[in-house]
Amino acid sequence: MNRRNFLILTLAVCFVLLPAVFSFFKADAQTTTQAKPSPTTTPAQTVVPSPTIEDDDTPIIIDTELVNLNVRVVDRNNRSIANLSQNDFTVYEDNVPQKIEFFSKSEVPTNYAMVIDNSGSMRLQLDKVIEASKIIVNTNRADDETSIIRFVNSENIEITQDFTPNKSDILEALDNLYIEGGATAIIDAIYLAAERVDQYEKSRNPLERKRRALILVSDGEDRDSFYKEQQLFELLRESDVQIYAIGFVNELSKEGGFIGKSPQGKAKSFLERLVKETGGKVYFPNALSELNGIAQDIANELRTQYSIGYQPSSDKKDAVYRAIRVTVNDGPNKEKRIAITRTGIQKENKNPTPTLQNQTKIKTQ
Repeated sequence: MNRRNFLILTLAVCFVLLPAVFSFFKADAQTTTQAKPSPTTTPAQTVVPSPTIEDDDTPIIIDTELVNLNVRVVDRNNRSIANLSQNDFTVYEDNVPQKIEFFSKSEVPTNYAMVIDNSGSMRLQLDKVIEASKIIVNTNRADDETSIIRFVNSENIEITQDFTPNKSDILEALDNLYIEGGATAIIDAIYLAAERVDQYEKSRNPLERKRRALILVSDGEDRDSFYKEQQLFELLRESDVQIYAIGFVNELSKEGGFIGKSPQGKAKSFLERLVKETGGKVYFPNALSELNGIAQDIANELRTQYSIGYQPSSDKKDAVYRAIRVTVNDGPNKEKRIAITRTGIQKENKNPTPTLQNQTKIKTQ
């Protein structure tokens, strides 16, 4: 084959194979493009978060209403009964049995305010009252806190020592109490003291359980309060404060009006209702020599109680007032046991009427 014919044959083969080669490279380019897509065309990935694992040590707060009760149990001779179990108690709210969610018979720390009448009617008793108050303070445990409030009239209600565990500061505040003239405003003093206890409790860690109490020392006769009894008792049902009262009523007149009680009768009735509503206790000493024994009894009462918590029935949560009753199983030989606690709870008034607004303020030093 000559040179010319060989060149013609080579060109012919190239024309035949050229489309195939072109198709091959085109297909390879498409494959390469698909294997490496442009970032702008890549669909966004959906990230599904993994389930959150709760830490067992983290407290879970549930929006619920737990009603706390401090319950004293006594026999018919008013002697305290200890070592009872949860199964001995039944709690009723509006006569409906409630499930007990919390129960403890161990000693619970106490925050209490001593509310002491410094009006002229207490002139002869004040030194002995201070002595007895020191007995109570000296029984405080490390976690107890005490406040001292002195009162005369509505314009003279004063915190001389705010809540503190420091016994020296508390005892000094007691030593600095003094008598002033003025018409006694016992209802105002209790109202503002209960408010202060409640405010202080709300400022603390809610997981720390503490009992709240007032220890009131007065003759029990109110002469000059802005607040009414009804307003006071509504507040006490909201704030869960136990009241222990020492009433020096013997110096009050026993002579009543034509249809009304005597000043002494009114004072005793008021103090008795006060402690019954709050689950506390009242003392009416006949002599100043009884005060030390009363002080020791109050100190024991504050620390020998059962703590019970229950969650109200769902259909009762919106009630404005709910009556509470606690019963205890009889003891050996059908020994009667009596449970003493507050008589009811009242839903907080979110929109108080003008008559419930403070017309007098508690002072601090």
